Amino acid sequence: MTDKIKVGDYLVVQRQKYTKLQRFTNLNTVVNLGKDQVELRLAENHPYETTFHLVPKQERGKRIYTLDALSTPSEIRNLKELLIKESGNDNRNIIDDRQSQALSTEEILKLREECESSSEVIGKLVENSKSFATKTEYSQEKYLKRKEKKYFEYITIRRPSVRLLADIYWRLDPEKVLGVRFDTLSQIISYSGVCSVGNYLLYESGTNGLLPAAMMNSIGANTDGNLVHMHPGNVAQKQALLAMDFPAEQLARCVSVNIYSVLRHFYQAKEAENGEKNAELMKVEEIAVATEEPAIVEQDVGINGTNKRKLEETDVESAAIEAKQPKIDRQKQTWELDNEAATNIMKEKFDSLVIVAKEHPYSILKALLPFVKSSRPVVIFSTSREILTECYVDMKTEASVTYLRITSNWMRQYQILPNRTHPDVTMSGSSGYLLTGYTIGN
Repeated sequence: MTDKIKVGDYLVVQRQKYTKLQRFTNLNTVVNLGKDQVELRLAENHPYETTFHLVPKQERGKRIYTLDALSTPSEIRNLKELLIKESGNDNRNIIDDRQSQALSTEEILKLREECESSSEVIGKLVENSKSFATKTEYSQEKYLKRKEKKYFEYITIRRPSVRLLADIYWRLDPEKVLGVRFDTLSQIISYSGVCSVGNYLLYESGTNGLLPAAMMNSIGANTDGNLVHMHPGNVAQKQALLAMDFPAEQLARCVSVNIYSVLRHFYQAKEAENGEKNAELMKVEEIAVATEEPAIVEQDVGINGTNKRKLEETDVESAAIEAKQPKIDRQKQTWELDNEAATNIMKEKFDSLVIVAKEHPYSILKALLPFVKSSRPVVIFSTSREILTECYVDMKTEASVTYLRITSNWMRQYQILPNRTHPDVTMSGSSGYLLTGYTIGN
């Protein structure tokens, strides 16, 4: 991991309060910020947290910009100090008749092309506003912020972090992270006790890699911690995990496997060792049904129709070849190697279990609970309180987990400004529910 921006990195592009995750795939990469297109070519080799000035390219009809790094963020002009010279006592005499701006739309568009900076454009708008001087200072600041948001000409490129990724995914669509807001994510990490030592088990069914990224971030680099990341599909969602740009050694300690495939592999290996049928293998089928996803299974040679006849015809020939040549094992596929690595960790058992599922989590919990050590935390997230209540009752009945608690988070954000400190007018409500407890006698 380097401190400088390079091709191949995931970047967080920030324009005022707006943030966007962008892969810097090559020198021709362009990031779209609203109607503006920004070329990232000149950002290469600059340190993260660098602020860039958006320089318009001379292409008529298109809003395309290149980057010019600022030596210090203080170069950004303070519009409040530049433009607010006098203010009114109140807004009672201001009438919103849409006639206060003397400039027409065509004149404003022309200004945008001719002026070298957004500060000049906003300055011209203020000069030609009939009501700006009579507004209160608070109203003037709000006006400038609206215009600055529209014409702001600076971006900052930041390194992705768990907090930034969680906020970006939540703003785009909470369903992209199964409704896990950042404050709930922090509670999941806290309750699960993830640290640099131990083995941890996670089942999640579609958070764009946010949950494994957060857990691997807590485990850290150059440690003894391991994470087995189970998922219902054939391919794990890893965008957030890759965006964090963990060292290869750290990333290798996160093993992503299909839940049905790895459980099947584990119990088949156990059958081979003991030489007898394992009843737990039958329960694996329940997990495949519960997740409602196609599982990775070993492919068998077809024995119907033409394939069967061909197989019979080559039996004698194959036997003769095997007698003359030593048997060579086929090369194992990546998912098979991952299953073996996960199985080895499962034999040692885990120090905590986290389930973040869009499915009903109880059948998944029953299948994974035997792999958790005694007196270890269990954390289940769901957007439905009723689902967790059902799990709570069943777990109480089975007495497999103690100190069961169902909690919910409600985070309130505040605007902190002189004489204007108050909760945000619009904010999200509940971010789902957590069922937590500790295992007994495993």
